[in-house]
Amino acid sequence: MNAVKALSRLKGFFLVTLCLGLWAGAVSARDEPKAQARPKQPDIYNQKLDAREQLATACERAKRDNSRVLVMLGGNWCGWCHKLHELFASNQEIRKLLNDEYLVLLVDLEAPNAAEILKKCKESLSREELEKGVGYPFLAVLDGDGNVLTAQRTDPLEEGDHHDPKKVKDFLERWVAEPVDAQSVLDAALARARSEEKRVFLHFGAPWCGWCHKLDDFLARAEIAEILSRDYIDLKIDVDRMTRGKEVMAGYRPKDSGGIPWIAVLDAQGKVLASSDSAQGNIGYPGQPNEIKHFIAMLKRTSRRIEPGQLDRIEQTLRAAADQIKAQQGR
Repeated sequence: MNAVKALSRLKGFFLVTLCLGLWAGAVSARDEPKAQARPKQPDIYNQKLDAREQLATACERAKRDNSRVLVMLGGNWCGWCHKLHELFASNQEIRKLLNDEYLVLLVDLEAPNAAEILKKCKESLSREELEKGVGYPFLAVLDGDGNVLTAQRTDPLEEGDHHDPKKVKDFLERWVAEPVDAQSVLDAALARARSEEKRVFLHFGAPWCGWCHKLDDFLARAEIAEILSRDYIDLKIDVDRMTRGKEVMAGYRPKDSGGIPWIAVLDAQGKVLASSDSAQGNIGYPGQPNEIKHFIAMLKRTSRRIEPGQLDRIEQTLRAAADQIKAQQGR
């Protein structure tokens, strides 16, 4: 009888323990927030863009700016690609270095002609590195002529579960383009202007200046460049990246004028024939009606071979670009 009672008490003990455990589990589950599904990371690669066309456009601009192209091959499925892209954006020193010295080109491995770009970049790896496998993201640095200067497996840049900012920065600093001397490129442009009986269309800018980039892109448009080349040698002085850049600008821009881009049309001896200083101040990139009017007046005053219809085309293109900018700002 005592054994039966003991067994009964033991069953009761286990039942109470089980109930307490279930109750505690219920409290714990209620008190703790439910695990949230990890949000999908935004796409950083575009699988539809033609890699060959992307690279050609980037190299053209790199050649114009004496900068480098940084190709990052990978895909939206690649977690390490997202990590490196985030480092590029979040680290202030790396972000400035990339903005000043590189055009970053993200090439999706499934994009048209991506295999061709990957093959070209891998050719600069040693046999030993190739045997280790490429891995993604895979980096390559190219010059403005499209030559691969170096390719880099990114696992050596990793530290634990992230990329080491110092290693990434050291890699990028190692491959920046050698700075050019502003006075030397100006002297060369003036010499060419004398030999071709043209003027120099001189404009000053900097990597951080968005309106400078808009002016550069406008002047680089095929139809605009073709018209302006009839009378002008196009020359950009980067006041931050070129040695003596600020000195050269100080030699031309009046002290009471401010802001960039600042433009001056020079004769072949270096005399200023017209500038972007209007009655309202420096027009910079001509995006407003009064600025466009002043810009066209500069060309009318200094051009000799450009026809009136071609000047009208430049004006119409500027007005269309201004409308597009206004529409984008209004979004």
